[in-house]
Amino acid sequence: MKRALILIFLFALVFQSRAQQNINHYIRVGRTRTQIGNYTGAIEYFNIVIKFRPYLAEAYFYRGTAKHQLEDYRGAIKDYDKAIKIKPYYPNAYKNRGMAYHNLKDYSKAIIDYNKALEFKPDDESIYNNRGIAKLAQKNLEGAIADFNKALEINPKSTYALMNRSNAKIVSGDTKGAIKDLNKVIIIRPHYAAAYLNRGLARFELEDYASALRDYDQSIEFDPKNALAFNNRGIVKHKLEDYNSAIMDYDMALRLDPEMASAYFNRAMAREILKRPGYENDYRIAAQLNPKFDLENRRVDAEQLAQNQKNQQNKQGNQTQQTQNTNQQDSTQSNSNLNTLVQNDNAKKKEEAELRKRRRGMNLVVEDSRDLPTDKEEEVDDGRIQNKNIVIDLQPIFIISAFEKNDVDYDLFQYYNIAVGELNEKNNYNPWLTLSNKPVDTYHDVFENFILFFNEKIAVQKNSHNYLNRGIFYSLVGKYNESLKDLDRAIELNKESGIAYFTRANCHFKMMEQFETLSSSQADKSIAMGKQNGKVDKDKNQIQLDYKQILDDYEITLFRNPNFFFGYYNRAYIKLRLGEYKGAVEDLNRAIQLEPEFAEAYFNRGLTKIYLDDLEGGALDLSRAGELGIYGAYNIIKRYCN
Repeated sequence: MKRALILIFLFALVFQSRAQQNINHYIRVGRTRTQIGNYTGAIEYFNIVIKFRPYLAEAYFYRGTAKHQLEDYRGAIKDYDKAIKIKPYYPNAYKNRGMAYHNLKDYSKAIIDYNKALEFKPDDESIYNNRGIAKLAQKNLEGAIADFNKALEINPKSTYALMNRSNAKIVSGDTKGAIKDLNKVIIIRPHYAAAYLNRGLARFELEDYASALRDYDQSIEFDPKNALAFNNRGIVKHKLEDYNSAIMDYDMALRLDPEMASAYFNRAMAREILKRPGYENDYRIAAQLNPKFDLENRRVDAEQLAQNQKNQQNKQGNQTQQTQNTNQQDSTQSNSNLNTLVQNDNAKKKEEAELRKRRRGMNLVVEDSRDLPTDKEEEVDDGRIQNKNIVIDLQPIFIISAFEKNDVDYDLFQYYNIAVGELNEKNNYNPWLTLSNKPVDTYHDVFENFILFFNEKIAVQKNSHNYLNRGIFYSLVGKYNESLKDLDRAIELNKESGIAYFTRANCHFKMMEQFETLSSSQADKSIAMGKQNGKVDKDKNQIQLDYKQILDDYEITLFRNPNFFFGYYNRAYIKLRLGEYKGAVEDLNRAIQLEPEFAEAYFNRGLTKIYLDDLEGGALDLSRAGELGIYGAYNIIKRYCN
């Protein structure tokens, strides 16, 4: 007996060891995917680790890091929160959470996290560097420089600390001190294009145009695809009155970045000086890309200011008339008009001076990654999903679909439901019914064969089950009238079948979608949720009646099966089309409550919250949807929530 207990104990140890090895394997693979830029793939692996080891702080930390790289900052913060709750002495989690807050421009919270990280790692130069950047964003120049100094005490060759300190010095007016820092950067990293670019800007501030020009030349040699360097070099040439060469640089800047408003504006000025055609168009494009370049609006604003001043003077003149004689009135009015003209002239001069100052300041803006603290030397273009151009649509409704038992090509990633499982049992699992919102066009031949199969079954036995199945397949191949007849018959024979009501609602909706497609080639279900597109042969009352019938069928479905979360999800989708956002959110809440990993429900609820101006809630829902596999959510987070 004792020997048996020892063997059982040893077996348990071996099993536990293998399980731990598997967990370590998933963590390793997840980290590798993060390193190579496959962030969504990394999240999949960390999800598995969290499912089996929910108390492992590192799994949340690494998943948060992957979300961070996808620019899902709120989702990353939630994961960092969990990591810190499990392991309160986790300095990297505090540092990364601080970076996420920084990206959301919540600098105060970022600094609090950096302070906490420094309690555990007081010799980490990157934390001082990041905290300095946050302080610089808060205009705390003294505090920022102190942090950069501390980072340099720890690592005197930290080029990032030197670069950041040079930025702080430029802002504080210590341009020469900034140049000294940039000189050190260039000694340490002689081929660092950004250092030459920044030093060129500093020398431009000192009006040392020859030196600035050499720096821009060097920056372009090391980074020939930097549009900003070409634009700024054009500005120096512009100052040196080499307008033709300046225009060539502006052309190159716009070739590299067609949306650089300042390059259009600068080129317009150079072309206007040379009296070349096209400068009016450049001014117009610059104003369209950035309103601060709209000189016409600035002129109108200046004229309005002058008019306001004139009205004020006239008001004062009227008050004076009540106490002075006619000659004095004329004299006062004359003086008032003279004062108005002088003030208008002064206002115009002041506006022109301010405009010149703004032009010069705009030329000097460096649009780099200083707002994103990082330990990396280079930023790699890794084709991240959040940077891809995707169409923003609601996730579509779920329908009952099917595939053959041995079909290996069918997308098997579906949700399981007991009611559908019961249908499969009666069918002896062929056809194998499933709930899906994926396209089914490529399986029409298979579905047509199943229609023939159930034709034979109905010829033998006209029961609700067979009519329901044939109705499902008629709907899948787009024969909606035949489908509705079968579904009506199935419900007539068995009014307890919730799945029959669910399928009939879906069939009605698909029929309406087909009408919309035929009547308008611009059907849009994405951002303009709730909009009704043109519907030929259907008036408004008929449309409302059809939607009411769909909602009634979903209502009966949920009455028959209150835990059928697909019913809540589909009903929410219909409510969104009708503009009933509050009711839709309530249905999606219920669907998520019943199925906590319902990715499509999180996605649609996230879009709805954004539409209702709840960016925070929308971002968190989309983060969860992305975590569960709908990767397009990260693109929406970047475009609408950050």
